[in-house]
Amino acid sequence: MGDRRVVVVGGGASGIFAAIRMAEQDPSLAVTVLEKSRDVLQKVGISGGGRCNVTHDCRDPRQLVRHYPRGERELRGMFARFAAQDTIDWFTDRGIALKTEDDGRMFPTTDDSATVIGALVAAAQAAGVDIQTRRVVRGAEREGDGFVVHVGDGSRLESDALLVTTGGMRGGGGRGLVESFGHGVLEPVPSLFTFHVDDPRLNDLQGLAVTDVEVRVVGQKKLVNRGPVLVTHWGLSGPGVLKLSALGARALAETDYSFELQLNWLPEERAETVASAFATQRREHPRKKVLTASPVSLPRRLWDRLVAVAGIPTDRIWTELRKDEARNLVAQITTARFKVHGKSLNKDEFVTCGGVPLKEVDLRRMESRRVPGLHFAGEILDIDGVTGGFNLQAAWTGGWIAGSAMAGRD
Repeated sequence: MGDRRVVVVGGGASGIFAAIRMAEQDPSLAVTVLEKSRDVLQKVGISGGGRCNVTHDCRDPRQLVRHYPRGERELRGMFARFAAQDTIDWFTDRGIALKTEDDGRMFPTTDDSATVIGALVAAAQAAGVDIQTRRVVRGAEREGDGFVVHVGDGSRLESDALLVTTGGMRGGGGRGLVESFGHGVLEPVPSLFTFHVDDPRLNDLQGLAVTDVEVRVVGQKKLVNRGPVLVTHWGLSGPGVLKLSALGARALAETDYSFELQLNWLPEERAETVASAFATQRREHPRKKVLTASPVSLPRRLWDRLVAVAGIPTDRIWTELRKDEARNLVAQITTARFKVHGKSLNKDEFVTCGGVPLKEVDLRRMESRRVPGLHFAGEILDIDGVTGGFNLQAAWTGGWIAGSAMAGRD
C-alpha cells in the first residue's frame, strides 16, 4: 500500500476516470472508490440507450463549450487540457474503437456500453484502484491535514485527499457531504426532458420525426432552438426539444412545466414564403387536391393533419382554396402553438442543472476553495450539457483534471 491514501466517493464516470488517472500517475498512491450501489458506472451503462454515447465528434474545444447551458465559460480552460480528442485517444489506446454517427454522437463500434465499462474497470484494476461497492458513505470530516470518511457499516477510512463524485443531488446524493464542508448548493432541477403535450394535432402521429424544426417557448426570447423533433405518445421529444429543455431548465421549472410552445415545422421559411408557395401551387396545379399535392417539404402524415386542422375539406382543390383556409394552414406550419403540461425523463437518462457553485471550486484542480484537499467532479457541479455525449465528456474532463491534481501532476 502507498504512503498516501485517497478516497473517491462515487463510482460513476468521473469518479472512476479520476481514480484511474491518479493511480496511473502515482502508483504509490492508495486509491479507494466507494460506490453505494451494487455496480459502478451504472449511468454509463444506460447512456445512449445502452450503447454508451462516449463523447461527441467536436474536436475544437471552442466549439465544444457551446453545448453547455451551464459552465460554458468555465469549461474553456478545462477543455484546453482534456477534450473530445483526448477522450477518443484514451479509449483507442485501450483497444476501444469508436464510431461517429451522422449527428456527431460517438459510440463504441460494438454498440454495447459493456465494452466501455469493461475498459474502465480493467484500467482501474490494472492501476491498483480498490473499488468497493455497496459502501454507503454517511459523512466525512476534517482530521488534521486529511479526512475521515464514515461508512454505513460503522467503519471509517482515513484519507489524505477526498474526491466527491456522487452525481446530481436530486435524490440527496452527496448533498449532505457537500454542505457539511460549508459549500452552498444550487437547487438541482431536471435539465434533459421531453414535453407533455395533449393536442389533437398530434394524435396518432407517434413515431413521426421531422428533421429540422424551430422550437421556442412563448414569452421567453432566449429559449429557442432548432433541431429534429419526434412526436411521442405523450407529446414532443427529439434533440430539438431536449436541447431546449436544457437551455431553459430553471425557467421551465419555475413554470412548474406549464407553458406554451411555438413550432415552425419549416424553419428555413417564413410565413410569407410559405404563402407564396401556396400561390404558385394554385397557379401551376389548380385542379390538384390540397391534401394530396403539398408544395412544401413536410412528412405526408404531418401535412395531412395540418390540412385537416386548418379546416380544409379533403376534396378541396388548390384553385378553390379560400384565403382564410390558406392563412390557417400557413399558421399551422410556421407558428403552431401547443400547450405543455408536464415533462418526462429522456429515456432512462437523468441530467440535472445545479449543484456546487463553480465559483466555489478551483477548476484548474477541481478543488474546493473552502477546504484544501477536497475535490469535486461530474454532475455534482453546476455543469451540464445538452444531449449527444456532452455530459459524459464533461465527466471525463473533470475526472481527468481532478485525478491529475490529486496525483500531484497538475
